Amino acid sequence: MKKSLIILLLLTSMILTACGGGDSDKAGNADESTIDRVKKAGKLVVGTATGYAPFEMVNLKDEFVGYDIDTAKAIGKALDVKVEFKEYSFDGLIAALQVGEIDMIVSGMTITGPRALSVSFPNPYYQTKQVMLLPDTDTTTKSWKELDKKGKKIATIIGTTGQIFAKANFKNAEFKDYREMPAAALAMLSGQLDAVIYDESSVRIWQKQNGKSHILDENISAENLGIAVAHNDLVTVQWLNSFLYSYLGGPQELASRSYWFESDDWYGDINTKVEAE
Repeated sequence: MKKSLIILLLLTSMILTACGGGDSDKAGNADESTIDRVKKAGKLVVGTATGYAPFEMVNLKDEFVGYDIDTAKAIGKALDVKVEFKEYSFDGLIAALQVGEIDMIVSGMTITGPRALSVSFPNPYYQTKQVMLLPDTDTTTKSWKELDKKGKKIATIIGTTGQIFAKANFKNAEFKDYREMPAAALAMLSGQLDAVIYDESSVRIWQKQNGKSHILDENISAENLGIAVAHNDLVTVQWLNSFLYSYLGGPQELASRSYWFESDDWYGDINTKVEAE
């Protein structure tokens, strides 16, 4: 009986080995961290979703620019590798990471519990909040709750926490989902919508550039932005935590923050073409 059991175990082991044993990934080793794989390849592939000013945008030369782009380049510099950016719709970023098309997401992604079941986040690198953009024709609304009425139409951006908040808290208003905030804002100005919910920094920049609108002076929700990596890749999470500890508040990050959040020198260099939805 013991001899038969040993033979059976050996045969099972051989079959598992022939089939790969479930321990392979795009690099051939599930135990290899993203950091190790990137250093070996000499290239970091970063997923982004442009149109989120001032975090990730495209300039008139079709180059990726913004605070997140600077952050990703700083990560590449710290690893001494090249950085390649791949653009997706925001709601397609996590899937791209899961199938190995990209190494990490640096795209203004809010850290949430549901997302943490699919990807892993190091410590946050930026804190923002959700706000509501209203047309200047609306001179009476003082709270988002006043728009939760039948007949009111609210724009949300697909895959964002603003969309999650709105659909969890608005019970009577109608929703229209957009892939980019500028398209939603232009639809609002044309009278198709009553309001847009999105991240404060991007909304304030859009409002300053385009006018004819105002921001409701109400903090809807505060949230932390994080870099997303493969789920349970603890080595990469630890490396990023060390990187962020030295990068945030340092000369390079402060210069990037000052340029993108406090200056308007870059406004004229951004491709602001918006496609209707």
